[in-house]
Amino acid sequence: MTRTRTAMLAALTLVAGASGTALAAHSASAGAAAAACTVDYKVQNDWGSGFTAAVTVVNNGAATSSWSLGWTYAGSQKVTNGWNAKVSQSGAAVTAANESYNGTLPTGGSASFGFQATYSGSNAIPATFTLNGVTCNVDGGPTDPTDPTDPTDPTDPTDPSDRVDNPYDGAQVYVNPEWAENAAAEPGGDRVADQPTGVWLDRTAAIEGVDGGMGLRDHLDAALEQKGSGEMVVQLVIYNLPGRDCSALASNGELGPTEIDRYKTEYIDPIKEILGDSKYAALRIVTTVEIDSLPNLVTNTGSRATAVPACDTMKANGNYVKGVGYALSQLGDVPNVYNYIDAGHHGWIGWDDNFGASADVIKEAATAEGATVGDVHGFITNTANYSALKEENFGIGDSVNGTSVRQSGWVDWNRYVDELSFAQGFRNELVSKGFDSGIGMLIDTSRNGWGGSARPAGPGPRTSVDAYVDGGRFDRRIHPGNWCNQSGAGLGERPQASPAAGIDAYVWMKPPGESDGASELIDNDEGKGFDRMCDPTYGGNARNGNSPSGALPNAPVSGHWFSAQFQELMKNAYPPLS
Repeated sequence: MTRTRTAMLAALTLVAGASGTALAAHSASAGAAAAACTVDYKVQNDWGSGFTAAVTVVNNGAATSSWSLGWTYAGSQKVTNGWNAKVSQSGAAVTAANESYNGTLPTGGSASFGFQATYSGSNAIPATFTLNGVTCNVDGGPTDPTDPTDPTDPTDPTDPSDRVDNPYDGAQVYVNPEWAENAAAEPGGDRVADQPTGVWLDRTAAIEGVDGGMGLRDHLDAALEQKGSGEMVVQLVIYNLPGRDCSALASNGELGPTEIDRYKTEYIDPIKEILGDSKYAALRIVTTVEIDSLPNLVTNTGSRATAVPACDTMKANGNYVKGVGYALSQLGDVPNVYNYIDAGHHGWIGWDDNFGASADVIKEAATAEGATVGDVHGFITNTANYSALKEENFGIGDSVNGTSVRQSGWVDWNRYVDELSFAQGFRNELVSKGFDSGIGMLIDTSRNGWGGSARPAGPGPRTSVDAYVDGGRFDRRIHPGNWCNQSGAGLGERPQASPAAGIDAYVWMKPPGESDGASELIDNDEGKGFDRMCDPTYGGNARNGNSPSGALPNAPVSGHWFSAQFQELMKNAYPPLS
């Protein structure tokens, strides 16, 4: 999969001589003047009235301890916010200055930043840039980089392998009739029964359909019917790794730790064959690739207190890495498939010793079994989890009486307090590891609303840092490591495209009302065990700070309909249901 960022992307290489005299870029030759700077300006996402852009500047001149990049728009573009640079605007002139942590720019060094802006009319690429006062002029190229008559046009619509920048922009998203039927049968459920949710392929039998239910082709056929003449996204969860979810018995799967060949031939290959059917070429197929897997190889192995023997096994045999790599490689061959790798959530990998290491293991998987980073369209966080989207009553930089919020019991030295800031931060980390600078993030908001009567109206008291955080936090879990059928949770933001910088969509990948796991041992033929984290009487373990589980009682096996939970999710929805 090549991340082309087709419809709205342009990359310009810009050079200037040290004296400010514009030079055309060409092959180096004796006596040629060195280019002072190179700028790569990419429009990542354009929705007609606004856009996000990623900019990288390479310093080819003398080293500097601070930098300022300037440009002037020819149209009505107005910058609204930025990241990794202080971006300001006066009239049509924009200035991006370094932050305190990225001011040093050695010879050959680069700095990257991004921003969001609004516009009306056209959104032309800036013609010139200046780096610390030195002008960089456009190096040739077409006047309009999206001119369909230009043979170098990166948006050439005749290339069938081109994928759109954000598959959710301008598209409907498939409503699973089976989930919609369950939701509509609940009192008050008709208020959300028309929302799109993910289709979970959590065992081989799900490809053809379980117990008379819809199989993969059935869902794709139904999506074509819903599509009409517009664009349609279908969301699939690829979830059947060997030794699946090594740290949580409730979501163990059908394949043993060593059955990587069965995963390839009996699971991924048949899915690829169906998705590759030309009948479905007009659908935009989004895959969430293997939740609950790769971060386990970092957080739950080795000498850590959270280590689990099953995770040590999966790290040693490499089958998580091989399986994810194979899935990316094979599904990435289908031109209309958009792969999004699961990237955990802030309450799992937001700490310093988990953050970079998790990005490393994800990169390893994305380059295994024939896969490349080009097979990855983006990442998804908070899948089937409960982390609040935005904690508005406190921030990571706050302190109380000289004590940082990071020292509170709830935050516990994490670098992030909510899922939006984590997703944006982890996106930057992944780009630094070699993923495309245009990757987009999805956030599962199906069950992280935390509304209802317990939702705080404002910050907690400043009597102590714990009182401040606990009194103001929206996420009412006992511990951020609690993940099973959480009491007090509510439906979150409704699915929507391009809701924030770097975010392709808020999605309901986990269908609300489907259980996370049984609250007691229930025999089943799905390979799903009993995890004490789903038992409301459980006192916890090292992975949740030895805290009570916070789980609802009387829950069925994972993936089965849980009416009591669905009712609670509606009651505590935020934004509230009307």
